[in-house]
Amino acid sequence: MKTVVCPGSFDPVTNGHLDIIERAAALFDKVIVVVMVNASKTPLFTTEQRVDMLRRSTAHLENVTVDSYDGLLAAYARQQGATVIVKGLRALSDFEYEFQMALTNRQLNEELETVFLTATDDKMYLSSSLVKQVAAYGEDVSKFVPACILQDITEKFGKDG
Repeated sequence: MKTVVCPGSFDPVTNGHLDIIERAAALFDKVIVVVMVNASKTPLFTTEQRVDMLRRSTAHLENVTVDSYDGLLAAYARQQGATVIVKGLRALSDFEYEFQMALTNRQLNEELETVFLTATDDKMYLSSSLVKQVAAYGEDVSKFVPACILQDITEKFGKDG
């Protein structure tokens, strides 16, 4: 059974994230979506909230589990018996950073490969930062996030959507 890890901050999970997760679930036996805790970022949602939103958003995917981790991704993958990291790419600028991370993870865990899935053309522009910026101005973000978490976002910004 091939286990893969799909890491990210998911603050919040977007339809772009969900697209990558769904496509990974179709390709691999078991997908662990892991909310990585990044000390250099100040997330809008707590780790527990992000895990909960991801669990609700991926409930329809039987081979997907959701977890969180506050260490190095290479160590987490080893602990989980995963040999592949799945990352989504939106643009060339994503690739440069992700390529550096893939090489670093391979140095830390030589059994670890990184697979890149490109964003679909209708979601290439989508990011958590964009969702937060639009929501902060009280605009509708329902086209950008899974319907099951829309209320979480609107409540966070104190708007009705």
